[in-house]
Amino acid sequence: MTAHPGAASRHGWTELRIRVLLIDDQLMVGEAVRRMLATCPDIDFHFLRDPTKAIEVATEIQPTVILQDLVMPDIDGLTLVKYMRAHPKLRTVPLIVLSTREDPQTKAEAFQLGANDYLVKLPDRVELEARIRHHSKGYINMLQRDQAYRALKKSQEALANELAHAADYIRSLLPQPMQGEITSDWRFVPSTSLGGDSFGHHWVDEDHLAMYLLDVCGHGIGPALLSISAINVLRSHTLPNVDFRRPDEVLAGLNQSFPMEQHNGLFFTAWYGVFRKSTRELVYASGGHPPAILCTGPDRNRTRVLPLRTPSPVIGGFAESTFHAEQCQVEPFGVLYLFSDGVYEVFDRDGERLPFETFAEELTRGCQVSGESSHLDHMLDFVRRFQDSKPLEDDFSLLELRF
Repeated sequence: MTAHPGAASRHGWTELRIRVLLIDDQLMVGEAVRRMLATCPDIDFHFLRDPTKAIEVATEIQPTVILQDLVMPDIDGLTLVKYMRAHPKLRTVPLIVLSTREDPQTKAEAFQLGANDYLVKLPDRVELEARIRHHSKGYINMLQRDQAYRALKKSQEALANELAHAADYIRSLLPQPMQGEITSDWRFVPSTSLGGDSFGHHWVDEDHLAMYLLDVCGHGIGPALLSISAINVLRSHTLPNVDFRRPDEVLAGLNQSFPMEQHNGLFFTAWYGVFRKSTRELVYASGGHPPAILCTGPDRNRTRVLPLRTPSPVIGGFAESTFHAEQCQVEPFGVLYLFSDGVYEVFDRDGERLPFETFAEELTRGCQVSGESSHLDHMLDFVRRFQDSKPLEDDFSLLELRF
């Protein structure tokens, strides 16, 4: 229903005046009702004697209540009620039928066809005004509710469109899979339109490959913006006085650049590692983040599984935090997995959490076959099956590098 133009209210919707349309072939009735409502300056009164033009005039005036006689020439009043209720622009307008007598059978039929009220004409002025105001108020409230709903829906659609663009931008920051001596692959499934996870890898120089994964607390626009900012700092090497081949310096630089008190109380965890190709040495540091898992061994059998973690606090929590790096060797055919806690902190239908050891055991099975890209899809299915295919409660971020 289109609202009749009026003054804009402080709520942003249109303020509607009470508009009465009386349809009656008797001029005397029209004049009597006009005089009854003449003392009501907030009520606009319209009178129509020709019932054959009722639909046309009503759609033009857009009344908030219709008064309609039941006995008129050319068209039966009950038939006109039926036409009113069949018209898409009039079907919800309150309709008060007027009759010369109190007839229960006629009254019942009028209500069955869609009339909202029944009055024996001519009613008392006070009663008529009260009924007009009662029905108009309910109708105006409905129009304003619908108008507010349409505005909300439009706003939600605009927000959803913006979130979709933001999600596309975040995904565009994720790395292209590498090929060659070192290969990479990943799976990223945010739990909402915008997640707080991000990750990447890039060559710091010809000999040093950096790899990293961040997990900002919370979900939505705020965590996503912080995650984007942090990942862009790593990609562009814009932390001051930081050697990006030194993971401990990188985490310390992030901690100084993103204090939680300047970012709406948000902090994040991070794992950052650097692989030196010439020596096959991996130096790494973690700030409150789950351990990366390295599958390595003297051959393709991958006899060792190493959790890579350093005991350091979250990023942005305390300015005086210190971060430490450790190192290990990556033997030929080694496989490294970086992930956020959302990939294993999931619960089954009984509320039992997936044990980290069970997750790690399932994850390392993918080390057994080189180049088994489908293993990442298997891990996503494994997690979803464990929690009975419910929607993910946290972001699923899993990055795999094969050396």
